[in-house]
Amino acid sequence: MPTVVAALIVENSKLLVCQRRRDDSNPLKWEFPGGKVELGESHVDALARELREELGVEASIGSEFFRTGYRYKELKDEFLLIFFRAKVQSPETLQNLVFERFEWSELKALPQYDFLQADKELVVLLASGSMRLD
Repeated sequence: MPTVVAALIVENSKLLVCQRRRDDSNPLKWEFPGGKVELGESHVDALARELREELGVEASIGSEFFRTGYRYKELKDEFLLIFFRAKVQSPETLQNLVFERFEWSELKALPQYDFLQADKELVVLLASGSMRLD
């Protein structure tokens, strides 16, 4: 099963959310930064690489926070999506290398964003306070 990893980066009680580009698949949908794990790569190494590629930062990847399986109608296979806590040394140095834009969101405001379907279960849990990042 293909695996995708995503980072939950909190700064000043706000969570980093990123919007896909208008010319990308699932245009203008919101997501958490991350991407596919490549063959032979650990989940942690994959997420650190993705954060360098997408945001131009070195990050320390923390513990696994949540995992779910999902299959988009247009894809043949289900994939495993694993969310990790992550920290960046200097959030002010984040660079937008691949997104339409990114923002820091209050947890309770997350449902106002049009998230990718695979992320919505976690978004509801975080916004409701059922799962806490602290």
